[in-house]
Amino acid sequence: MTRRRWWLAAVLLSLLALLAGACGSDDDPAVDSGANDDAAGDTEPAVPEFEEGTTMAKLQAAGKITVGTKFDQPLFGLKDPVSGDVQGFDVEIAKLIAQRIFGGSLEDAADKIEFVETVSANREPFIEEGKVDMVVATYTINDTRKQRVDFAGPYYIAGQDIMVKKGDTSIKSVEDLNGKKVCSVVGSTSIKNVQAKAPQADVSVSFDKYSLCAEALKDGRVQAVTTDNIILLGLIKDSPNDFQLVGETFTEEPYGIGIKKGDDDFRDFINEVLEEIYESGEWEEAFDRTVGEAGEEAPEPPKVDRYTSGGAAGGTGASTTTAGGGSGGTTTTMAPTTSTAKP
Repeated sequence: MTRRRWWLAAVLLSLLALLAGACGSDDDPAVDSGANDDAAGDTEPAVPEFEEGTTMAKLQAAGKITVGTKFDQPLFGLKDPVSGDVQGFDVEIAKLIAQRIFGGSLEDAADKIEFVETVSANREPFIEEGKVDMVVATYTINDTRKQRVDFAGPYYIAGQDIMVKKGDTSIKSVEDLNGKKVCSVVGSTSIKNVQAKAPQADVSVSFDKYSLCAEALKDGRVQAVTTDNIILLGLIKDSPNDFQLVGETFTEEPYGIGIKKGDDDFRDFINEVLEEIYESGEWEEAFDRTVGEAGEEAPEPPKVDRYTSGGAAGGTGASTTTAGGGSGGTTTTMAPTTSTAKP
């Protein structure tokens, strides 16, 4: 071989070596596209298959789910006035459910959700009229509401508490609300709870949003605001120099996901998703990046309540309910017209 031919052969061999290095080898996981695809698949659920005719199949085919939530509750459901995004623990729960319907990442699921502002007074009508596919909006499960809608969950247990002005030491418990002006929202039963325990409380002031109650407390129109402790905690987080929590809960509030009455397949599906995210740690992660911002540590998730529906709305049969709780359930039978005090 002449020197010129030898030189050309060396150049060709060098070029081939460079090309091989750029392409990578099958043994190198850092450049193996198949390995990267597998890794992504481990964290993003594949698109599931559902039985034809189920709500899940219909939503998947439509490529969209409409979720009712609140837009004025820090930590659970708060709409950013600039970006228009809705943020909070309820929003994250909705995303995790949507992800199990459509597959892909949480960001993919978020793109398929239309959030509709749903205040306490219109949660049942919005579900019944089909304006939303489900409601995730600090929605306490109780027997009266079960006559009109069905619930999956609970996914969180709250308790009713009292918010007062910063530095106010005159109110230490619900009984101290006697003779005081108290605010809560229309459509909740927080006021009924107060009336039962502090019958001399003046509960004549009410609005459709808790943020308006907070304004009334700030300007002195009322002396206290009462609802679930976690809702009040969100209001305090936004105005720490104005408000404080009394810290004495006097009810138990299991938050559920409201859906159309009689849709057992959808309810079972959501319950299974909740149990899955409890086990996987996704529920705790969602709590930490929302409610955790206020310094709250994630509790043990509650036991899912797979109660037997009482039938059509307005039915007269009793409902057999497994009462959820962190340490297990207790089976009780309750008349469907029984109303427990829930916001």
